[in-house]
Amino acid sequence: MYTRRRYGFWMTFNWSKMPFIYGAIYALILTVIFEFLFHKLNFDISINWQPLGVLGIAVAFYLGFKNNASYDRTWEARKIWGAIVNNSRSFGIAAMSFVQGDKSDVVKKELLYRHIAWLTALRYQLRLEREWEHTEYRIMGKYLPTICEAYYDQLELEVKELICEEEFNRYEGKANMAAQILNTQAIRLQELKDQGYFEDFRHMEFYNLIKSFYDSQGASERIKNFPFPRQYASVALWLTMIFSILVPFGLLNVFHDLKSHTVWLTIPFSALITWVFFLMEMIGDFSENPFEGTYNDVPITTISRGIEIDLREMLGEKDVPKPLTAENGFLM
Repeated sequence: MYTRRRYGFWMTFNWSKMPFIYGAIYALILTVIFEFLFHKLNFDISINWQPLGVLGIAVAFYLGFKNNASYDRTWEARKIWGAIVNNSRSFGIAAMSFVQGDKSDVVKKELLYRHIAWLTALRYQLRLEREWEHTEYRIMGKYLPTICEAYYDQLELEVKELICEEEFNRYEGKANMAAQILNTQAIRLQELKDQGYFEDFRHMEFYNLIKSFYDSQGASERIKNFPFPRQYASVALWLTMIFSILVPFGLLNVFHDLKSHTVWLTIPFSALITWVFFLMEMIGDFSENPFEGTYNDVPITTISRGIEIDLREMLGEKDVPKPLTAENGFLM
C-alpha cells in the first residue's frame, strides 16, 4: 500500500510509460506516411473525429465500470482485514479475562500465540501467486513463493516460533494450514472448557470468534482465488487498444487542415490520449488483486504485525516486535 499523499507524476509516468512511447512511435509512422506519401498523392487516410469521439466516450465508460469493480474488490479486502483486527483483539481480551485456573498464564499465551500463527499462515497463503496476478511487480522481491516448497520453508521459520514443533509437523502436507490451525484452536478450546478453565457460555463466545475468523479467511480466499472476471478485464484491454489504434487517424483529420505543419501535433496528442486511456486500464488492472503483494494491495503484513503487537502486550510482554513502517512510501 502506498502511504504518501499522492504518487509523483514522474513515478506514475515511469510505471505506465510504454503505451505513451508506443503511441508516439505509431503516430509518427502514420504521420510520416500521411504527410510524405498519401497526402502528396492526394490520398487521405484520415477519418472524421466525431465517430472516434463517440467510441472514446464508450471506452471511457467501460473503463470506469471496470475500475469501480476493481476498487470494490480492494475495499472489500480491507474491510475483511479490518474485521480480523477487531475480532483478534476481542479474542485476546476474551482469552485474558475468561481463562481462569492453574497455569492459566501458560494457557493464555498458548491461545494467543496460536492465533498469531494463524495470521502468519493466512497471510503467506494469500501471498502465493496466481496466474492472473502481476507477480513481476511484487514489492522488492520480498514475496517469492513460486512453488509450494519455497512457501513452506519460508513459513516454517515464523510459525515455529509461535507453536511447538510437534503441532507444526501435524500441518505438514495439509492443503490449508491456516484452516487447520483454527481447527486445532477450536479443539483446544473444547479441551480447556472440559478441564474447567471456563464455562459453557464463555466457550460459546470463543466459538463465535473462531467462526468469525473462518468467515474472514473464507472471504479473503474468495477474493484471492476468484479473479476479476476475465471477460470484463479482457474486453477493457481490447477496446482500449482498438481506440488507441484509431486515434491518430482522427487527429490527422483534425490537424492537417489547420495551418502548415500542424499535422505534426498528431504525434504528441496521440501519445497523450493513448497514455491516458491505458493508464486508466492499468489502474483498474492493478486494483483487481488486493493480496498479490504489489504496491497497491492491502498491507496484510503490516496489519498482522499490529495485531501481534496488541496480543503480546495483552500478555504483558516487553520484548514485542516493532510496528512495520513504510519504506519509500510503501507498506507491505
